Amino acid sequence: MSRFLILHGWENQRPVGHWQFWLAGRLRAAGHDVDYPQLPEPDRPVLKDWLGAIEQAITREPGQGLAVVAHSLSCVAWLHLAAQGSVHLPVDRVLLVAPPSPEFLARTEALRHFAPPMAALDAVRASSAAPPRLVCADADPYCEPPADERYAGLFDVDRIDGAGHVDMVAGYGRWHSALRWCEDPEHRLGVD
Repeated sequence: MSRFLILHGWENQRPVGHWQFWLAGRLRAAGHDVDYPQLPEPDRPVLKDWLGAIEQAITREPGQGLAVVAHSLSCVAWLHLAAQGSVHLPVDRVLLVAPPSPEFLARTEALRHFAPPMAALDAVRASSAAPPRLVCADADPYCEPPADERYAGLFDVDRIDGAGHVDMVAGYGRWHSALRWCEDPEHRLGVD
């Protein structure tokens, strides 16, 4: 049995049709310990509240291995957590899916305070025992240029052409590739 923490993004109420909801169910059915918390005020998020909720989830059972699967805005929250030097890091492994760009955050009034400090980019590598994995797309409306170009050299990257924001709009309700990564961190993430 493994332990997973699944973190959603902005304006996400954990809908049944989202790949993260599906993933949480599949992992639980396989006997894993899964925490998929509703982060506070997802429509008008406050960084310190999200960081507090994530910290609380990380410390739920200290000493147990933990894999984190973050999507969208929670990827940026993870960067902040790493930059502030959380005493509860590192975790075993981290999957960051479709992080928004600093430019998108800066021009979106409700999210400006989420813009990550530059120190976060170096600190995030130390936030997990294994190198963090980044999954992105070539045409993510929340990240221009694509995340693999923006964060070049910082992460182990899987780029999925045509995947948009890797969300329900882009057709990601069931994402078998994410489940396979949870079962085997060497698995490369793709469309399926």
